[in-house]
Amino acid sequence: MVGVNQQAGNKHHLVFAYYITGHGFGHATRVVDVVRHLIAAGHDVHVVTGAPDFVFTSDIQSPNLYIRKVLLDCGAVQADALTVDRLASLEKYSQTAVVPRASILATEVEWLNSIKADLVVSDVVPVACRAAADAGIRSVCVTNFSWDFIYAEYVMAAGHNHRSIVWQIAEDYSHCEFLLRLPGYCPMPAFRDVIDVPLVVRRIHKSRSEVRKELGISEDMKVVIFNFGGQPAGWKLKEEWLPAGWLCLVCGASDNQVLPPNFVKLAKDVYTPDLIAASDCMLGKIGYGTVSEALAYKLPFVFVRRDYFNEEPFLRNMLEYYHGGVEMIRRDLLVGHWKPYLERALKLSPCYEGGINGGEVAALILQETASGKNYSSDKLSGARRLRDAIVLGYQLQRAPGRDISIPEWYSLSLKMRCIENFELLHGDLHGLPDTMAFLKSLSGLHTETDSGKSTEKRQIRERAAAAALFDWEEEIYIARAPGRLDVMGGIADYSGSLVLQMPIKEACHVAVQRNHPFKQKLWKHAEARQQAKGQGPILQIVSFGSELSNRAPTFDMDLSDFFDGDKPVSYEVAYKYFSQDPSQKWASYVAGTILVLMIELGVRFSESISILVSSAVPEGKGVSSSAAVEVATMSAIAAAHGLNIDPRNLAILCQKESKVVGAPCGVMDQMASACGEANKLLAMVCQPAEVKELVTIPTHIRFWGIDSGIRHSVGGTDYGSVRIGAFMGRKMIKSVANALLSRSSNSTTLPQEVDENDEHEINLFQAEAELDYLCNLSTHRYEAVYAKQLPESILGETFLNKYVDHNDTATTIDPKHCYAVKAPARHPVYENFRVQAFKSLLTAATSDEQLSALGELMYQCHYGYNDCGLGSDGTDRLVKLVQEVQHRPSHDGTPSLLGAKITGGGSGGSVCVIGRNCIRSSEEILEIQQRYKAATGHLPFIFEGSSPGAGKFGYLKVRRKADASHRAPLIYVQIAKKDRKQA
Repeated sequence: MVGVNQQAGNKHHLVFAYYITGHGFGHATRVVDVVRHLIAAGHDVHVVTGAPDFVFTSDIQSPNLYIRKVLLDCGAVQADALTVDRLASLEKYSQTAVVPRASILATEVEWLNSIKADLVVSDVVPVACRAAADAGIRSVCVTNFSWDFIYAEYVMAAGHNHRSIVWQIAEDYSHCEFLLRLPGYCPMPAFRDVIDVPLVVRRIHKSRSEVRKELGISEDMKVVIFNFGGQPAGWKLKEEWLPAGWLCLVCGASDNQVLPPNFVKLAKDVYTPDLIAASDCMLGKIGYGTVSEALAYKLPFVFVRRDYFNEEPFLRNMLEYYHGGVEMIRRDLLVGHWKPYLERALKLSPCYEGGINGGEVAALILQETASGKNYSSDKLSGARRLRDAIVLGYQLQRAPGRDISIPEWYSLSLKMRCIENFELLHGDLHGLPDTMAFLKSLSGLHTETDSGKSTEKRQIRERAAAAALFDWEEEIYIARAPGRLDVMGGIADYSGSLVLQMPIKEACHVAVQRNHPFKQKLWKHAEARQQAKGQGPILQIVSFGSELSNRAPTFDMDLSDFFDGDKPVSYEVAYKYFSQDPSQKWASYVAGTILVLMIELGVRFSESISILVSSAVPEGKGVSSSAAVEVATMSAIAAAHGLNIDPRNLAILCQKESKVVGAPCGVMDQMASACGEANKLLAMVCQPAEVKELVTIPTHIRFWGIDSGIRHSVGGTDYGSVRIGAFMGRKMIKSVANALLSRSSNSTTLPQEVDENDEHEINLFQAEAELDYLCNLSTHRYEAVYAKQLPESILGETFLNKYVDHNDTATTIDPKHCYAVKAPARHPVYENFRVQAFKSLLTAATSDEQLSALGELMYQCHYGYNDCGLGSDGTDRLVKLVQEVQHRPSHDGTPSLLGAKITGGGSGGSVCVIGRNCIRSSEEILEIQQRYKAATGHLPFIFEGSSPGAGKFGYLKVRRKADASHRAPLIYVQIAKKDRKQA
């Protein structure tokens, strides 16, 4: 890991005083990860806390950690395990922090000076901020809520007797320089400036299998971790509360508590993140610690509400937004009616894909602040503080006893916080960080239009072109489509196979705007052309990232070029049009969607169109960057023109664009990009494109993609030749079946392989004589009847003379080329069988045999590609590395990585790897990455994570706010783990 100190470039030792509120363990546990990074950078951290030492020492063993046992606030006092006593909370805070306030301030100022603190950090002790100010030391808060907001509603129950507490707390916080705000936050108007950081969570030390082995829990046992501090007095857990085959790990059980045999009492100092890795779901109360770790490690969370704790609704909304929560009725918790909730939890697919490195991000900012850096004032803070203050005032004026709720307008403002320069007129960001980043980049373009300059020198050409692309007063439509990881199916798609495809995290964003030709801003050369030819609708495209791919960043054309008279030109004419300039051939993937809509749906485009393409899907790595561009572009154009095209039909239309591009391909890439869902495999039968179901990826299984560095292209001769060979094989099989059928009908002496009395056999020959898809032929029929009838290869001319055509509209046979036939025809027949078996195994009971079989099927697929001639040295090397890691001895005797295969069209690109969902498998993937680099010099790109397809995303419609030109774009501070590992 690159040290925080290295990244900041500091040269001196720093001292931090870190104050932790006395409310629960959640604050202390999240502080651990921030402190760990500060200490790893060589600094001293003095933690001021009432939490037990083991909370810190279980993860940090360093002489630079100092623990000072002092309690300077009290949090919320609970009347019972699930109810906050509001009046008692205010009374205790008064006795803890208000009555002795003068003494506390004097003591803390003296102590801070004695340790020579460079920065005070508070989570989230109010008086610490005032003490820091009195000592002349800068202070920063790190939190998702503040006590003024939590206590705001309590003063209603207290008859306003303690309202001064709220104002005093807010005044204390106002001395803080800025707030590092964590996800799931409440309104906090007291803080002047805000920087949003990712989730702060503790790291996992041990894998699922390691923890289960230590606890003696088998892999087939379902485990719920009961993370529930302060259990009701006299409450007894009973054996029958758990379904059969379940085990409950109990945190915080009292020493004298007797548990049934299916409940396991955990040690007081147990490290819960490891237990989370070993569990199937969690049961407990909502708090930042439980919610953040459940989201980070994708653990379904069965929660019970608490009364009067105002932080909870915001965390609950976040948990439910990412499909990670099941609410349990309190009565059902207490009487043991747990089964339906636990079973429902197992059906959830938590989909949080945001950053979980908040500890590192926060530590870096804290260190830079302690070193003297001044973070610029957020110009949006005034509006944010006003908005938060309104909600705080709303809390203070609520009727006593009224249920906690979040105003709808505030919830909407939270979702829009990342696009402050735009009005979101339609759509949902879906919490996708790449969409937020794209909108931020888009909002920055109008600033470049206003200022006439760009700070990104490497991309200055494309950004300058993009800055002049849109009319910022008009609506812009945005679509998003991910790439895909071919888990199983691959090249068998064009033969009608079942395929399993996972949409990846990396995606393409496309922004589209339509304008009247007289109003569209034109580049100078386009304007000159229009003056010469006459005014008409024009298409202008800018592609970000062109400098990295050595292609032209812009493309423009008159839309009249798509017409021959009053009819659209053919796909063949369009292919020749885009092939004229190789540096601009990329534009065929974008502009071609317009021609497809014209030909297939009869759409006429009378207005000019401006398109901005920004794709994070790496090209040439076999993860279908082209399909992502096609699907995102057509989705955005359809939205801008009011076309309602369902995801399946949109994918089929995008596949037709292959005729414009000149790259023969099946439809699975576009279907996965359009119809896929996060953390699910799209199961589709390519006949031509029938989605069977979305198969949830089991929680104990994970997929990765590893890039070989060898560029893949479906336009390559190998892919096209193999496809032609497969269609030749189908034509030959149909011819053999016809001959056998004819002989069986007209001759009394049938060939040996035909039983004259078996009408079923004749029916089979009839079906096979009309074989529409090669994958409809079973493996046993292929081997029994046709395998020996197919030649290893055949000259194109010989085939054409005998069979006339191979009946594939996407490819053309070269008479002088010799095509392999047997291997390309055999592969899809067997691949279809393998994919069906793979899908069935995915939903089978968890076992070592299940995992082993899944991996073996992937290996068989890989070698099938090689038999077809679609392998490569790079992908073979990666698969061999996976096998070496899989088969070496391990401490528990079970492998973490299970199998691998080449993906997509083959001949390079990436391999897909299957493994157990545990820490060890992730470490082994990184090991393979480094070993591959050592052997080849290429550091592979690793694909991990998933995201929704274009259909699930929908589209966004945005418009620049009237006063947006006077605002600075919102700053996001986030360190990408992937970039650190490659540094």
